[in-house]
Amino acid sequence: MGKGGNQGEGATERGAPMPTFSWEEIQKHNLRTDKWLVIDRKVYNITKWSSRHPGGQRVIGHYAGEDATDAFLAFHRDLDFVRKFMKPLLIGELAPEEPSQDHGKNSQITEDFRALRKAAEDMNLFKSNHLFFLVLLAHIIVMESIAWFIIFYFGNGWIPTVITAFVLATSQAQAGWLQHDYGHLSVYKKSTWNHFVHKFIIGHLKGASANWWNHRHFQHHAKPNIFHKDPDVNMLHVFVLGESQPIEYGKKKLKYLPYNHQHEYFFLIGPPLLIPVYFQYQIIMTMIARHDWVDLAWALSYYARFFITYIPFYGILGTVIFLSFIRFLESHWFVWVTQMNHIVMEIDHEPYRDWFSNQLAATCNVEQSFFNDWFSGHLNFQIEHHLFPTMPRHNFHKVAPLVKSLCAKHGIKYQEKPLLRALQDIIRSLKKSGELWLDAYLHK
Repeated sequence: MGKGGNQGEGATERGAPMPTFSWEEIQKHNLRTDKWLVIDRKVYNITKWSSRHPGGQRVIGHYAGEDATDAFLAFHRDLDFVRKFMKPLLIGELAPEEPSQDHGKNSQITEDFRALRKAAEDMNLFKSNHLFFLVLLAHIIVMESIAWFIIFYFGNGWIPTVITAFVLATSQAQAGWLQHDYGHLSVYKKSTWNHFVHKFIIGHLKGASANWWNHRHFQHHAKPNIFHKDPDVNMLHVFVLGESQPIEYGKKKLKYLPYNHQHEYFFLIGPPLLIPVYFQYQIIMTMIARHDWVDLAWALSYYARFFITYIPFYGILGTVIFLSFIRFLESHWFVWVTQMNHIVMEIDHEPYRDWFSNQLAATCNVEQSFFNDWFSGHLNFQIEHHLFPTMPRHNFHKVAPLVKSLCAKHGIKYQEKPLLRALQDIIRSLKKSGELWLDAYLHK
């Protein structure tokens, strides 16, 4: 037990000596019903408050028993505002003899990364160009208008319908990248404005839920490619990923699917089905289960607009099929872009590394070009995005040299690939994991 013992939530009193704790004591409080974390050497009991955390209780709970300073800085724009909510949760601080980092994390890398972040702030790299994001929104609205005009002018034949579907799939993909910017609070300084525009874009322009996205996506950023913490690597036994999971499944003789062929059936159930089937169902059910009526209203406004626009041309059933085809096309775009940066990287159980090293192990970049930037919504700079989630995407290329320099200093690999190779590596990584599973299944 630390020098001050077990404290209740927000147990410190004004004027009373600040209790001190050891890492050994703090790390015991990493349970679902008992969660402490450390920010700037201050210890906070978040057990009860985590259920009210705007980003969801899971993302903050993933740092229970750990130092969460860098994650805290990464996710929040208005630190003074956020710290007001932290005061009642303060229960003590690290004992003077305790290191700032838990689990033997590299303190020198952490110190250098925070200096890098400070340099980025001094360079105004967290300041957004509002015209940039306005142009992105405008080009989405223009594509929506062009799509309607094609059907209105040329009719609902096969050729105009297919062309329109591709135009709308493109607008949906671009709206997906744009809502991502606002969801990360990277456009406006005030969180309120980011949240409002985020709901408009993801809800009215895409028919999805901002809260669903926040709760899922922030977990991914907090602990990328870590089983049981990153929902993006929860494949529901459909795929085995990385190197450790395939061997674990193989040794246990688990064969929900023939994983040695997963690089082949990926083309059938991965890109085609993620958005039109899995995400579509999950989003709707989540909004209803959580009584998230505001997000549901935004989503329904999208469907109302879409059906009012296209029922006169296709009828009700035809419009449903048309929308499903658009989702089918968008899903391919989304899956290939998002997986080229992550599924090919290290995927494993919690390694307890510093923020910088953890993000570099789970992400890689794709070479910069005007097309690559547009095509991926600047997620070709996945490394920089994961290190600085609130940084406007148009500044990623400016901070990249600083990140490369820090990687070189500490011998950390900074991976950057051509687009085609990055896409091919998805299949290569799935094939490799499948082969590891088969070997363990047959011989272990």
